[in-house]
Amino acid sequence: MNASELRSKSKQDLEQELVALRREQFNLRLQQMTGQLPKNHEHGRVRKDIARVKTVLSELARQEAGK
Repeated sequence: MNASELRSKSKQDLEQELVALRREQFNLRLQQMTGQLPKNHEHGRVRKDIARVKTVLSELARQEAGK
């Protein structure tokens, strides 16, 4: 997922994406605690995707405030 894909989505879609990513992050955390996480690099990917979504959401909020 890259920022240009996220910028083409609506605010509601981005918020839903953020919720899904946070759920995935929680599930990965549980898998790590129980020793069932086969791919440790998934934590970093999800964390960076969350940051991208939050960045685009804040850009949209700034654009709306500027109008």
